[in-house]
Amino acid sequence: MAVKVLVTRLDPDLPLPTYAKGGDAGADLVARVDVTLAPGERALVPTGISIALPNGYVALVHPRSGLAVKHGVTMVNAPGTVDAGYRGELQIILINHDPKESVSFKRGDRIAQLVIQQVERADFVEVENLPGSGRGTGGFGSTGR
Repeated sequence: MAVKVLVTRLDPDLPLPTYAKGGDAGADLVARVDVTLAPGERALVPTGISIALPNGYVALVHPRSGLAVKHGVTMVNAPGTVDAGYRGELQIILINHDPKESVSFKRGDRIAQLVIQQVERADFVEVENLPGSGRGTGGFGSTGR
């Protein structure tokens, strides 16, 4: 069963988020403006839509794998988090990691994916000591040694 996400088009000529294929987790988001990213450059790219999520849901904005492999383009804050209460335009922080080549996007080009997920809210309980675990305090690659 699909969750209803209300969408306002801030630009009537751009498409709503769409799933490219059946079973896709991410719906494509497009650029509202033309943008060129020089090597190492980042930019905030508007998508032309705003959304209203039901309480208990989050929209996660993920980079497109094809842009990463072909052009070295990803998102600075991947995944981006869109909270249920946010009503502003969805904007994507793109960065060009290619060391030599600029990359350009035209208005309407697919630049990111929107994944809608149900979330649980935590009840944070302060304790003097945490219970033990098999991992303990090992982190940052400790399981690969």
